[in-house]
Amino acid sequence: MFIRSLVALILLSAPLMAQDAQYLGSYRWQSSDPLHGGFSGLELTDDGRGYVTISDRGAIETGQLKRDARGVVSQVMSDGIVPLKGAKSDALPRYGTDAEGLAVGGDGTIYISFEGLHRIWSYASVSARAVPLPAHPDFKSLQNNSGLEALAIDAQGRLLTMPERSGERSTPFPVYRNGGGTFGIVYRIPRSGEYLPVGMDVGPDGQLYVLERWFRGIGFSSRVRRFDISGNTADGEVTLVESGLGVHDNLEGIAVWRDAQGIRITMISDDNFKPFQVTEFVDYRVIE
Repeated sequence: MFIRSLVALILLSAPLMAQDAQYLGSYRWQSSDPLHGGFSGLELTDDGRGYVTISDRGAIETGQLKRDARGVVSQVMSDGIVPLKGAKSDALPRYGTDAEGLAVGGDGTIYISFEGLHRIWSYASVSARAVPLPAHPDFKSLQNNSGLEALAIDAQGRLLTMPERSGERSTPFPVYRNGGGTFGIVYRIPRSGEYLPVGMDVGPDGQLYVLERWFRGIGFSSRVRRFDISGNTADGEVTLVESGLGVHDNLEGIAVWRDAQGIRITMISDDNFKPFQVTEFVDYRVIE
């Protein structure tokens, strides 16, 4: 009990280092549903209220968010959480349930990346069976627990994905893009410090927002970097958010949207189904 209290005190006193984004607030999301938790991907509608999220245990949930006067999530109204289906059956394959990256196309198609059995599948709806997408040869050599964590769709409707690890500390993270039915490396994101990418989104401004985490033994630090991908490279790097140890839980899902005040970033944490972690929505506003 003493150790747990000490850790909690350290986490609560940790500094928040937002650089070019303003922290607005957080909302702790609780549910008695046994499938609730482990949320690793997040997509929002254009108004920041409709949500889709996926779980490490192969489940998907949709619903609506209520927001307060500051625009911070204040209530979650779920439409229900259901298990994802496989490509050939109504159940995901054994050891193939670890859903990590999430993106939703303009036509409503849901794209999900999985690690363990590294792959990207598409779904016509939350109740549909999966349709496998062609894989890049690199996907086979990804580490078991460090696969395709991040997924996004660019302004041209092309799918982007990035693994959690790049190999050597000096090696940039490759970003693969699906063009013409096949994936190829299109960008390389510079590796900086101990942070590893766990989510990404292309905002309404056409820029790439990369969510990264640093596990520091007794808690997490989170960082959001933004890149200009209007050309053939990812450049113009800006660090928007860098949180101190334990300010937030294990943030893994990110959605970027716009309201009347400008660009907004909403993130969700993966509690790993642990009683000492929490599921929370976290809201920031980008300072223009």
